[in-house]
Amino acid sequence: MTDHTGPLRLAIVGAGRMGEALLSGLLRSGAWTADQIVCTTRSQRRADLVGERHDVIVHTNSAEAAAAADVVLIAVKPQSIASLLAEIAPKLHRGQTVISVAAGVSTATIEAALLEDIPVVRVMSNVPVQVDEAMSVLAAGAHAGPADVEVARTILGHVGKVLELAEEQLDAVTGLSGSGPAYVFLLAETMIEAGILLGIPRDVATELIAQTMVGSARMLRDSGRHPVELRESVTSPGGTTIAAIRVLEQERVRAAFINAIEAATLRSRELGA
Repeated sequence: MTDHTGPLRLAIVGAGRMGEALLSGLLRSGAWTADQIVCTTRSQRRADLVGERHDVIVHTNSAEAAAAADVVLIAVKPQSIASLLAEIAPKLHRGQTVISVAAGVSTATIEAALLEDIPVVRVMSNVPVQVDEAMSVLAAGAHAGPADVEVARTILGHVGKVLELAEEQLDAVTGLSGSGPAYVFLLAETMIEAGILLGIPRDVATELIAQTMVGSARMLRDSGRHPVELRESVTSPGGTTIAAIRVLEQERVRAAFINAIEAATLRSRELGA
């Protein structure tokens, strides 16, 4: 277990879309200052862009950044993690915490690549991290104690909601909430196109659907009511909604969503392997 006291130095290794979103959220929160964070990217051009945008140190030497940090947050694609771990492992040491947001990559895989028993916490987050509304799920590795989980929870808590689950559930979490925003965006796109087909201007249709989704999500999150109950509250006998629901059921939309989420879960396991 790592004992973190005082201001922590954070290295975000891989300042791509997710890494930069986390960086931006932490700076917005005020809990972290620019001088506490260093980021790395593979290209100097990207490093210059992110550094200028957020006024933080960004360079291309991941091993150097990792060596100087208390917390190393790995935000690279799963296909790149093996080469990254080979690069930074010799520089990591006890007293640090490693947090990985690489989809599908187990804590055991990361631990096996490290030269010491360094605590590893695996995270599955999602793209609403960009607006501080992410859903993040944590899983502790073999050497991670409560303090390591807490530092991961604190970091992710600044950009959304955080849960802790057993690691064997994280592939399913990837299929549900990790990929989930794409399903929502696809549904929104489809509903907006339907509005356009029915003569509503695109900007108006977009506003209608966006606010409908926001309001519906808040009802589901805050009311404590089952989604079936909420759906039935909108569905009057012989009305417009039940006519629409019947078509969705005939087209097996429910089964398609379940199959899609299962496919995403299986793909997460493949990436981890």
